[in-house]
Amino acid sequence: MSLMMWTEKYRPRTLDEMVDQEEIVARLKGFVKTKNVPHCLFAGPPGTGKTTAALCLAHDLYGENYHDYIMELNASDERGINVIRETVKTFARSMAIGEVPFKLLILDEADNMTADAQQALRRIMERYTETCRFILIANYSARIIEPIQSRCAPFRFTYLKPEHIAARLKFIAENEGVELLESGVKAILEVSEGDLRKAINTLQAAASLGKPIDEEVVYSVVGRANPAQVREMIELAMSGKFIEARQLLRELIWRYGVAGTDLIRQIHAQIFKMDIPDRWRIRIAEAIGEFDFRLVMGANEEVQLSALLARLAEFGQLMGRGA
Repeated sequence: MSLMMWTEKYRPRTLDEMVDQEEIVARLKGFVKTKNVPHCLFAGPPGTGKTTAALCLAHDLYGENYHDYIMELNASDERGINVIRETVKTFARSMAIGEVPFKLLILDEADNMTADAQQALRRIMERYTETCRFILIANYSARIIEPIQSRCAPFRFTYLKPEHIAARLKFIAENEGVELLESGVKAILEVSEGDLRKAINTLQAAASLGKPIDEEVVYSVVGRANPAQVREMIELAMSGKFIEARQLLRELIWRYGVAGTDLIRQIHAQIFKMDIPDRWRIRIAEAIGEFDFRLVMGANEEVQLSALLARLAEFGQLMGRGA
């Protein structure tokens, strides 16, 4: 198995290779056709292709040597005002040589920039528009100051469809000679939640074990419980078998290393998949929220999750009595 990160190895290189963002790709192809790009703001959840779209745009705009015309900065590391005044300004003010009269500066995680740095960036974007166009990439566009947002063409990225993620995973597995079972694909889709980067990284981590990739392998490498076991634990508690439910809880925590906050989110998800009257779902969801808050505030995981199971057992008794 290659040591290279599969997220980079199998990254789309051109706009034509991108999937599930058809409207965005069509707009970017229009920029390539006219060889004119405005300042852009790519916003949306992680792992949906924002950075890839920026690099594909650069490739299609400048050709194979596109790296000579772009600069990539990660604002989460280099987010101070000095970086904007020095590094960014120096790059933006120099002329581009070639058919396209401007360069591209890709500023990843721009929503992590300080307010002062964003104000300085706003002035540079105004002053050097002729020689440099900016692509700002953010998970939360609301954290970008309004003066910058108003100067950018907005692009809203959405989570990828499960079928497209599954197709990409199977393509990678085939190319890498990895045996990926259907149960493994479903498990990766569940843990990745529409994030293709996370899905590919999970696939690579599972493949490193050298075994056929099924749901057990996937859940073991990501440190999450099998949803079937979580559901069994809930059903045991609500049927009055509290001790058995607690034993399963301890096994999930100590044997599989599942974090309490992750487990409580899985319990929350399973409650809405089970056949429970809505009025009881409301009460259970409220209880889960209370115990989640306790864990966030630093309470002991095993104690609080045991208390949650006790509350579920209590709810189960009340439901059985028709209360």
